[in-house]
Amino acid sequence: MTSLNVLTPLYMARTIGLCFLVALMEGLDLQASGIAAQGMAAAFQLDKLHMGWVFSAGIFGLLPGAFLGGLLADRIGRKRVLMASVALFGLFSLVTTMAWDFNSLLIARCLTGVGLGAALPNLIALSSEVAGPRLRGTAVSLMYCGVPLGAALAAGIGIAQLASGWQVVFYVGGIVPLLIVPMLGLYLPESAAFRSVRDAAPIGVVSGLFRNGAALPTAMIWVSYFFTLMVVYILINWLPSLLIGQGFSGAQASWVMLALQFGAAAGTLLLGWVMDRLPAWALSALIYLGILASLTALGIATQLQSMLVAGFVAGFFATGGQCVLYALAPHFYRPSIRATGVGSAVAIGRLGAMSGPLVAGKMLALGTGTTGVMMASAPGIVMAALAVFYLSVRRNRSPED
Repeated sequence: MTSLNVLTPLYMARTIGLCFLVALMEGLDLQASGIAAQGMAAAFQLDKLHMGWVFSAGIFGLLPGAFLGGLLADRIGRKRVLMASVALFGLFSLVTTMAWDFNSLLIARCLTGVGLGAALPNLIALSSEVAGPRLRGTAVSLMYCGVPLGAALAAGIGIAQLASGWQVVFYVGGIVPLLIVPMLGLYLPESAAFRSVRDAAPIGVVSGLFRNGAALPTAMIWVSYFFTLMVVYILINWLPSLLIGQGFSGAQASWVMLALQFGAAAGTLLLGWVMDRLPAWALSALIYLGILASLTALGIATQLQSMLVAGFVAGFFATGGQCVLYALAPHFYRPSIRATGVGSAVAIGRLGAMSGPLVAGKMLALGTGTTGVMMASAPGIVMAALAVFYLSVRRNRSPED
């Protein structure tokens, strides 16, 4: 099914559409632990610190998954690795529902994370390469908006199934990806950029990421991914519990999460679209001032209406800003090393994602409250803003396909 001309709209639509479906399920599985947190905590008698480990176990799996998924994709192909990744996270999402104690729950979430982590670099590489440099931001945005929409779907499941058990969201996140795998095998074209270089000698990781002018862009990509993902995952994993701790009901917390994910979808599309239309300094300032303002609002809002608005804005700028990073990174790596470069950046970002919930759990255990958790993220957000500014300025001098 890969005989379509790479320049045809059908070829591009097929690739982006299938990648969007995978991203939809990735978003649902990433959000699932946050949605099911209250039920899991009750079922396994876990306190806030232990729940922080549950959240971070899944994120820990994302780290080696992202790096190995990117590395393998540059050697055996984006399509094969993506299919294996989707099968892995679907299977272990189902295994999560069968966990019998705290340790088995940690293992299931970690292995789910390996599959999720390996999928993302391939989704980014496939979407960016099918579009080429001129439409790369738009293509990645269209694909990646599936992640917040999938998370919104998880929030919707949380609203509709509060009385049906915490496992429901994991059943959906397991069965549907396993049904998608055969569709990928039948209809997903392999990247033409990969096919053009697959017979060439592979480039070493160190050489591809740190030599010939790549070292500083790689470092800046890693800094921006680390701190932005730290905030995104604090929101994904802890926001429902933080809201309940502020006196909101479980249903109200799910509505705020739904608003956050709709804001994320809107931010993903709109910020991706304006990437090539705003000056670099304006884009950086817009994204990270928006993140700081929304985090402050989440910490001080007391009414449901204001919390819904704050959640929407936080999703718009935090997840939308992350999508801008995903669209920026492929510009700095040639096809033979692109998935490895993106995968390494995603892996470093997962360190931030893993540390965020742990730090938040520890701070809450010490009694700092929601405001303390949100404001502790501010210094990292400033560093990420400076890194994104540098990357935006350098983008026009990056390698072409």
